[in-house]
This record gives sequence, structure tokens and C-alpha cells, in this order.
Amino acid sequence: MCGITATVGADDVVSALLTGLENLEYRGYDSAGVALANGAGVEVVKREGRGDDLVDRLSTASLSGRVGLGHTRWSTHGPPTDANAHPHTDCTGELAVVHNGIVENHAELRERLRGAGHRFTSDTDTEVVPHLVEEYLAAGGDVETAFRRAVADLSGSYAVALVHADEDAVYATREGSPLVFGVDDGAGTPDAAYYLASDVPAFLEFTDDVVYLEDGDVIRVAPAGYEITGTDGTPVDRPVESVDWSPDDVEKGTYDHYMRKEIDEQPTAVAQAVRGRVDGGAVSFDSLTAGIFNDVARVQFVACGTSYHAALYGAQLLRERGVPARVFLASEYAVNAPPADEQTLLVGVTQSGETADTLAALRSGQSDGIRTLAVTNVVGSTAARECDDAVFIRAGPEIGVAATKTFSSQVATLSLLAERLCRDVRDSRGDDASELLAALDTIPSKIGSVLADSSAAELADRYGDSDAYFFIGRATAHSVALEGALKLKEISYEHAEGFPAGELKHGPLALVTPTTPVSAVATGRHTEKLVGSIEEVSARGAPVIAVAPRSETAVAEAADDVLWVPDSHPELVGLLANVQLQLLSYHTATLLDRPVDKPRNLAKSVTVE
Repeated sequence: MCGITATVGADDVVSALLTGLENLEYRGYDSAGVALANGAGVEVVKREGRGDDLVDRLSTASLSGRVGLGHTRWSTHGPPTDANAHPHTDCTGELAVVHNGIVENHAELRERLRGAGHRFTSDTDTEVVPHLVEEYLAAGGDVETAFRRAVADLSGSYAVALVHADEDAVYATREGSPLVFGVDDGAGTPDAAYYLASDVPAFLEFTDDVVYLEDGDVIRVAPAGYEITGTDGTPVDRPVESVDWSPDDVEKGTYDHYMRKEIDEQPTAVAQAVRGRVDGGAVSFDSLTAGIFNDVARVQFVACGTSYHAALYGAQLLRERGVPARVFLASEYAVNAPPADEQTLLVGVTQSGETADTLAALRSGQSDGIRTLAVTNVVGSTAARECDDAVFIRAGPEIGVAATKTFSSQVATLSLLAERLCRDVRDSRGDDASELLAALDTIPSKIGSVLADSSAAELADRYGDSDAYFFIGRATAHSVALEGALKLKEISYEHAEGFPAGELKHGPLALVTPTTPVSAVATGRHTEKLVGSIEEVSARGAPVIAVAPRSETAVAEAADDVLWVPDSHPELVGLLANVQLQLLSYHTATLLDRPVDKPRNLAKSVTVE
């Protein structure tokens, strides 16, 4: 959701904070602000709107200090206004706070604080935090003690950072919401600089040395150094790790949008997901020991959004290999978990590793004694740390809110995982494992072919004034149809839905008209049935766009237009078809002049339930 950034000891704190906010705009962007502590007080500048609006306001302000906070907001409590923007201050104006997550007991705390004479100026849940700190400072004690006592009063999921006029330091903590710490060269020396953020890309221009903070950690960061302690004040040791992302990974370069850049990065992303994991026709993950799944009888997946569609794809691959597998929306699993036992493997598919609903589902399973596995993109993420095991998709940073290369990398990784599970669970490989693995090795170059020779832009122009868009497919193509519809609605704001092809006649066919194009995804399997579905919608006058390998001539002949993909293993054709649908969505959105990277009401990482 929202994005936190903090800088300590940099030569130009304001510039560093603005860089961090720009890099975190994908997490929230309806308002932004900064606060600097300079030994004489705390100065706050904040504004409704995008980061550029804050930059305009800062151009007329004169801020100084070696310690500062920044925040980019995605509204939960209260509309996007200057007053609701972070940072928030106390009654005295001597301290400022930024916060991600939700303070669930904010109403109770606000009532208590008002009774003590505190004045509130916003609608946010966050504003109770600085007033709580103020209250505990007034009762005696130092800033750190007051901060700890205030945090102890909070219920919910949060990451909080604070500066105070009396100290050249930042205090921060997390509970269920991500917070990472960046250490620049020269730690502990006058040349040191430190960074706090919701996500690593915020400070990649400055350092790639990262400390992943854990729930309950409290960190105090000053120009002279930092200390991490637990909730009881006992020092804790968190290792400094180097990330293998570079600043170029989070820059648009010559692209108009991050989304298009990340679509084009898919050959590399998928190659990275597969690299080193296939040896002599067998699948091997460094993080998974031999026979680790021998006692697994069934697999349950939990995920949200695009990751849910990737999980549907992975579950289909497992079922085709005789391994029972089901997929659940994480938000439903957390409140209504299905039956499971010690032979169940619970797999959380999450790009960020911080998705609140997915974490809640995984924790629910763990509380019942179920083994958990995270399939994620972020080393050091909460899901990777908390699950019994983790497999990384290795897609690199993804900035565009609409997921693209992470879906492809998730599906590629789950394809490998399906083979790995099959070997342990059934003591055998899939019937055509060698063919699948050989085909997977060629997928990156075939994605490159799709990118180089797509007619998606022409079709987006042809069908850009349609009333609605429908997507159909069977088996793995069904999950691709769902993902194609999600991409289109996310970034174009047009109505789009995906269906299993056979379900059209059970209701959705009533929506089909000559102004509702239907994209039919073909994989090389179930061709005759898919052609039947195409003929159903064609009979109602709807134009049909086939997304198909060139060998699928019957599908192409039944359709009005075709987005071609190279022939490949039927279980992997969906990966190629998905790229065509990404391009179709992208070009539709750009023709409609939508903010492709920052679709309204959406944020990249959903860290609240």
C-alpha cells in the first residue's frame, strides 16, 4: 500500500527522500510528504497529489537537517487531502510520524486522547500515533521509551517511523507491514548514510546492502550508527545482506512506462527463473533437499490477484500429474480454511512476500501444523522468512502496479515445482517431463519472438471502442484468460471478464453482443471444444480474437483475428499467450490515455487485509 522512506546522514536529505518517494510511487500515490528534524524543530511539507506536486511545494520551502522521513500515501482512512497526507504531527509539532498499514483500534485511541485534550486535524488512523508518543513523553521518559509505549498500544498491521525535534535520529518498527533498512558504505563513520523504506527499490541508487527487519524489531538510526532491539529492549542481530538488483533495474530508461519495460524483460526474467534448476532431465532447487515432499499427499495454494492466476496454472499442472491440488483466494482461506492435515503442503504464491491476505492464510495453516512453502520474488520477505521453505522466482524488481514479468516467472517456477513435487509425491516424473523441461528452456526466446512480431497494437486500435471484453480458455488457458481480463480492467478501466470456455452457455453468453470481443486462448489441447465455444459467440455476432500457436489452424479459421504465438509444449503455450494479452491490454490502455503504471485505486503491494 503506502510507501515509507527515511534518510539519516546523507549530504542532501531532501533529495534522498524525494528519490525514495519517486521509487515508491507504485505503492501509493494520492498524496506525499516529508519531515526533517534539524535540532531546532521538525519541519513538515506535504501535499495531496502525485510526487511532482510535492516537489513543486518543496521548491518554495527551505528545509535542512540530516534526519528525515518521507511518505507516499494510498488512502484507507480519509480521502486524499493535504490534511490526511503523511507525515502527521502531535499537538506541539515537535515530532512527526509516517505509517503504513492499519491501526485497528484507532477510534478507541482517538477517543482516549481527545479526552486528554489532544486535538486532531485529519481523518487518518495514523494520527493517533504521534499523539500517543506526545502523551507518554509528557508522563516522563525519553523519546525511545515513549515510542515503545505508543507502539505497544497499537492493534493491527503497521510499519511506523518517527523523528523528534530533540534528537538527531529516526525510530522505527514493524508489525505485519514491510520495513527494510539500507546501510551505505562507511557505516559508523562520518561518511555513513542510512535508509529506511517499505521496499528495497527506494534506496537502490544509494546502497545495495540491506537489513531485513522482522516483526517486533525497533531500530534507532542516527548519523553515528544504528541499533536494533526487540520489543523488550534487548539488542538483536540482523545480518546485512547484499541484493543483486541494480539501480538500472528500477529505472524506465527509454520506455514510456515501467509496464512496457517489464513486459519486454520477460525473456530474461523467465530465463532467470529456470537457470540452474534443471539437471539431466530432473528439477533441483537449491533451497529444497531431496525427498522433502515425500510425505505430501495433496497441495493447497493460497494467493491473490495475478498470483492467484499463476497458482491456478500451477495447480492444473499438478493435477495433470496425478497430484491433488486446489487453489484458494488467500482472503477466504484465512477466515474459512478447508480441511487439511500433516500430509498437506500449503503453498503461498506472492510476488512481494508481504501480501497481508496471503501471509494471514499461511499463518492460519501453520497454526494448524501444516507445512508451508513460499513462492516469492523477494529474498528476506516475510513470507520467505516465516514459511518452512521458500522458492524464489528471480524476476528482479517490478515497479508497474500491473504484474507482468512476475506472472511469467511464477508460472515458469511453478512448472518446475510441479515436476519436483511429482518426483517426491509419486516417486516418478511426469510422463513427458523431459519434453516439458526442454520446451521450458526455449520459452525465453519464444517470448522474444512474440514481442518482436505482435499485432496486438493493431487489434487494440480495432476494438478500442468496445462495450466490454471477454476472455475464454480451458485448463491452463483458463488461468491465462482470467489474467488477461484482469490486466485489461486494471490498466484500461474497461469492463473485462475471463471464463472457462465451457461455461459461456451457462450464463455469460447473455452478455455477448457484436460490441463485446472475445479473446479465445488455445494451447493445442481441447481444440474441438474451444472451436465450439468460438462458434457459440460468433453466432451472436461477437468478434473473436484467437490467441493460438500456428499449428492451431482450426481455431484460427473460426476466429476473426489471430494473435499468433510459437508452437511449444501445450502446458507452456499459455505463457506465450499471456504475453500477447499483456500487449493487448497495454496498447488498449495507452490508446485511452490511462496512467498505465499507476492505475486508479490500486497499489502494487497490498499489505493490509
